[in-house]
Amino acid sequence: MNSSPREIVQKTLQFHYPERIARDLWLLPVAAQQYPETVKWLQEKYPSDFTGSGYYYPPSSQVKGDPHKKGFFRDEWGCEFLNLQEGIIGEVKHPLISDIADWEKVSPPYEQLPEGNELQRAYDIITRNYDKTDNFMMANICPRPWERYQFLRGSQNSYLDLLFPQQGFEKLLKRINDFYLRELEIWVKAKVDGISFMDDWGAQSTLLISPEMWRHYFKPIYRQYCQMAKAKGKFVFMHSDGYIQDILPDLVEIGVDAVNSQLFCMDIDEIAQSVKGKVTFWGEIDRQHILPDPDPEAGCQAVRLLAEKLLLPEGGIIAQLEFGAGANPETVKAVYKEWEKYNNH
Repeated sequence: MNSSPREIVQKTLQFHYPERIARDLWLLPVAAQQYPETVKWLQEKYPSDFTGSGYYYPPSSQVKGDPHKKGFFRDEWGCEFLNLQEGIIGEVKHPLISDIADWEKVSPPYEQLPEGNELQRAYDIITRNYDKTDNFMMANICPRPWERYQFLRGSQNSYLDLLFPQQGFEKLLKRINDFYLRELEIWVKAKVDGISFMDDWGAQSTLLISPEMWRHYFKPIYRQYCQMAKAKGKFVFMHSDGYIQDILPDLVEIGVDAVNSQLFCMDIDEIAQSVKGKVTFWGEIDRQHILPDPDPEAGCQAVRLLAEKLLLPEGGIIAQLEFGAGANPETVKAVYKEWEKYNNH
């Protein structure tokens, strides 16, 4: 009997010999706009084994604009983004909190979190959607405490706050995290398979802060997320851009099941030595150089490298990539064709 997509992902995460490589396609609006035929082909030939919960929070009065359209967008926290290109999220140009002394002015969007009858309605929707799919269902949540901090303060201010935390850094970070803990408390009780969180911690070849500073301020936060999810039987996923090789063992230690990272920014041999077989590599194929390459063979070579270095018969890899700006559609297609060769490996 063939396993369902949900079972394929579960076996991959648990190193229980999945029958084929699990798949996950991250599709940015810009790709759908530019290459609709390729997107249709990918979704039909290599459908994702993942799905969302189908429940979304009620609209916030704070939100103005569209995050993927040119111009200004304001999110539910009140942070304003300037977007210069269609199909891609912009950047915060004018931080909401220019002076850390004003950290108490930050008002997390608790009003969006369902409670009472709305919470029961949310659980009913999620359960119905779960029961009618055999895909691995992810919660519609993605805590990002450090990125949220930067959205509120601006990146330059945020790193200065790290150097001088006595000025209110920890208080603002706690306010942000308290919201995410409240949000997680709702979602870990829902009928979903996985919980995801993120923060971009890497530059091109190093962490953005020292491993010691990361372990002091942020590892305890992420450990809370993992403990809450594991207590309710959920798998835990994390995403981070850039070089994060130094903290991969820490993520394994706190209970992360799958990591989405830019593997080609790091030493794949050393990663294999330190965490292969202990965490699932949730992609990715390099979107800086390989996916934009006009020669699809570049994508095939990347797949072969990851399969050689990181794939085990027991599992440990999800065939994930981000189809976004600059990606060559033929190279994207070649990647999934190549991964197919490792089914029943």
